[in-house]
Amino acid sequence: MNEYDDPYKYEDVVDAPASLLNRLRVAAAQRGEGRLTGRAAQKILRDFGSVMTAEPGAKKTRRFRDEAYDPRVLGGYSSAGRSTRDPKPLGELLNSMIASRGWKEPVAVSSVLARWDQLMGSNLAQHAHPEGYQDSTVTIRCDSTAWATQVKLMRGEILAMFERELGQGVVTKLVIRGPHAPSWKRGRFVAPGGRGPRDTYG
Repeated sequence: MNEYDDPYKYEDVVDAPASLLNRLRVAAAQRGEGRLTGRAAQKILRDFGSVMTAEPGAKKTRRFRDEAYDPRVLGGYSSAGRSTRDPKPLGELLNSMIASRGWKEPVAVSSVLARWDQLMGSNLAQHAHPEGYQDSTVTIRCDSTAWATQVKLMRGEILAMFERELGQGVVTKLVIRGPHAPSWKRGRFVAPGGRGPRDTYG
């Protein structure tokens, strides 16, 4: 009988980490796995022992954060301190995902566009509404050419509002368009020099 045949050889030893490590070694030997030696074995014992003897609520050391694993979750062990497995607030997770995928700026602009009537007034919002945002440009659709002209005169005021709400450089250009008009084009050919439908629906 060798030293691995008796899993209870060290059951009277008070050192809990060493006793548990010995049981893990016995189980590994029974599965035919080789024994860790040298620095690898010392490191595992040191990391696990430091976790088992840590005070409740103790913070992780820098060394644990640099590892690819958290020694406190070995064997299902959980402590009163913070762990990588701890649940995180939904808002924190969403903010992290938005930042990692480059959505931060478009999401911020969308939040301002959703409050368009509050920021620019209900009277303007009834006749002009933002259609979208792309490449620092907001497109505004007006229900008549008269209102499109009015919004163009307010261009500076609208850009100042975006700068106040979002910061400088987020929205730098406005594209102001009149109402959608039906196409008068019929067939495959168009006579050159025509003036088009003009402002029939403005």
